[in-house]
Amino acid sequence: MPYVEGQTIHDADSHIMELPGTLNPYVAPKFRDRFIELAGPKALLPEWSAKFEAKQDDPEFRAGDEANLLLRKNYEALGAFRSADRPKALDHFGFASQLVFTTACLSNFGLEQMGEVELALETARAHNRMMTEFCSVDRRLLATGYVPLVDRQKAPQIAREAIEMGAKALVIASRHPPGFSPSHVELDPLWALAQEAGLPILFHVGGEEKMAKAYLENGLPYVKDFHGGDENFTSLTFMTIPLSIWQTLSALVIDGVFDRFPRLKWGAIELGASWLPSLMQFLDSGTAAFGKEERLQKLSGRPSEILRRQFRATPYPHENARWIIENSGEEMCLFSSDFPHVEGGRNPLKRFNDSLQGVSDQARRAFFRDNFIDLMGKGLDLALHDIPSLQAA
Repeated sequence: MPYVEGQTIHDADSHIMELPGTLNPYVAPKFRDRFIELAGPKALLPEWSAKFEAKQDDPEFRAGDEANLLLRKNYEALGAFRSADRPKALDHFGFASQLVFTTACLSNFGLEQMGEVELALETARAHNRMMTEFCSVDRRLLATGYVPLVDRQKAPQIAREAIEMGAKALVIASRHPPGFSPSHVELDPLWALAQEAGLPILFHVGGEEKMAKAYLENGLPYVKDFHGGDENFTSLTFMTIPLSIWQTLSALVIDGVFDRFPRLKWGAIELGASWLPSLMQFLDSGTAAFGKEERLQKLSGRPSEILRRQFRATPYPHENARWIIENSGEEMCLFSSDFPHVEGGRNPLKRFNDSLQGVSDQARRAFFRDNFIDLMGKGLDLALHDIPSLQAA
């Protein structure tokens, strides 16, 4: 029996788990050595990779695939790094579709911040080749393509290439590019391209500005995160996740990007959503306080109304999804599993259902189905809007 039965659910966040060196063959040969030097693993750890490959080949281990669908995480999960296995995982889940993101490349390896512009662009192209190839095995798998904004003239070209390869959504960093705003008018051709293609622009955790290291120097022992590493992801560093997206969305709305491209949808994935009602209220308050600014007088409505029209977000399963929906809007939030990452938990459907107790049937349907369809636009084949059994019914 699939995890989901009797309803259509779209999964707005899932990942592949690249084994060390997975991206290397996708990087153009003339850039490959430099990429490995700056961004690739210093050692490919063949024995480590072989251990997980051997486990996936073990018939006894594979016999427990369905029973352990949400218990096996990261490299042990079904379809984590082998594309041929991912449709089986989707069958066991029963999701109508699944957006698929990288794990290793979420920050584009920091190359943009290093000033390695040319390498950053090629690495993004390599990522897009890898993602679209992985997802090509099943149309329910919706590949995401990354577009660095660091080169304003080349960004539309990289986006066009990603779309032609099969990307169903375009990802940009939530932090600003070095030296200018994501609302810069020279990026308008990128937004125009996405709007014409009917594909959303997405932000994903990993592309934000991290907490300043000074905050970690508190005179106490470093706190290990739940992955076992030092100061990678803890209760304190978690608090910076909304800061970049808050600033970027503010710039995009206030500087008129949302209004110049009113059919373009935007989404924040795995960035939480408890901050969203506050941002909407703060933007409304700020634009009222500075209402004499000419750019604010040109806005098509209050910022909160503009965001309701064009923006969507995925709450974490530990957030109060009902509170977020009631204080932002029924059209704003999306379901996500974060499969196969540990952070997604062992039963995201139950946790979200528990959190949604008391919302209307319409709001619940919007959370699990309708808002995703609205976000994805032409990136989601009409035949995938509902699972076949429900379509037949």
